[in-house]
Amino acid sequence: MKKKWYILLIMLLAVCALSACSGKKSADAVMKKDKKIEMPKAEEEKEEEREEIPANQNLLTGVPDLTEAAIGKRPVAVMVNNVPDAMPQYGVEKADIIFEIPVEGDHTRFMALYADYTTLPEICAIRSCRYYFPALSEGFDAFYINWGIDDTIADYLEALNLDRYDGISGQGGFFGRDQERRNAGYALEHTGYFDGTKFASVVQSQGKRTDLEADKTGTAFPFNGLKEQRKAGEMDCKRVDINFGAQSASLVYDEGTRTYKKEMNGRPQIDGKTGNQLSFTNVFVLETSISVRDEIGHKQLDWDGAADSVGYYISNGGVQKIHWSKEPNNENSRLRFYDQQGKEISINRGKSYIALNYPNQAVIK
Repeated sequence: MKKKWYILLIMLLAVCALSACSGKKSADAVMKKDKKIEMPKAEEEKEEEREEIPANQNLLTGVPDLTEAAIGKRPVAVMVNNVPDAMPQYGVEKADIIFEIPVEGDHTRFMALYADYTTLPEICAIRSCRYYFPALSEGFDAFYINWGIDDTIADYLEALNLDRYDGISGQGGFFGRDQERRNAGYALEHTGYFDGTKFASVVQSQGKRTDLEADKTGTAFPFNGLKEQRKAGEMDCKRVDINFGAQSASLVYDEGTRTYKKEMNGRPQIDGKTGNQLSFTNVFVLETSISVRDEIGHKQLDWDGAADSVGYYISNGGVQKIHWSKEPNNENSRLRFYDQQGKEISINRGKSYIALNYPNQAVIK
């Protein structure tokens, strides 16, 4: 009888031991499970460590240099004369983006974009509008400044419903003729100026919309990090020469500043007020179809590109072949840049120069 009780006692102890082991195993499983649950928290912490972008980020350059009054506000696009007889221009060094595109006779014209409408400079020489410039400026939700238009596009401009100020009519009271340039012998068409210092007060007094549209409150392009400066592509690019026809542009890399210095017809292109040579962090050469559409020589130009359009992105001593496009026939859409696999590229923070030109007219060195 004692033997039977002894055997039962041993069996009971064995069952208890197994239960304890089972309990220990369950606790380990719970601990492991708890660890797995905590992992997303670590990911959240990693998210919080990501780069914080300042509120005064310039949406055209990615650089945090906007005045507080310009945060969330519309940029300004200004048409600027760019023929040799109008040199030097002034007020252009402050531009955040400059488009250079052929007009009649294959001379070129600038459209200078300024992100901060409260700190515009005086700009000269202001010139007339061609339809493809506002077709591009609308993608930035910009005010538009010009002196005269190609009369054949009056209906087109009306349909765009631009917030546009024209020097011919003196709209806004901030246009005039630079008397010093007239005294120096400049032709009249090279003397028109726009006093940007008055612009903010005028548009505010007129009740114009200054806030960006909801779909334009992000940056104009995807930018690299605040402290990043990536080489565009794997091939080197120390210089690009662009032949527009009647004149040329060259962008020469300065390793000290990591910018491309602009030349016009082989000479440094400077701002007449500051004396500084125009320079850009980013250079884009966008090939497109251009033809003559009338007896005056006005151009027909493809401004919206396509999925297979050819272009080149040049920055930090390198060059990358790209595609470029806007949404077809949609002036309000953004200008986008894509790599050869169709993925949108990010660019370095800083000023950009964008040339739209005939195919195969750029020599990259």
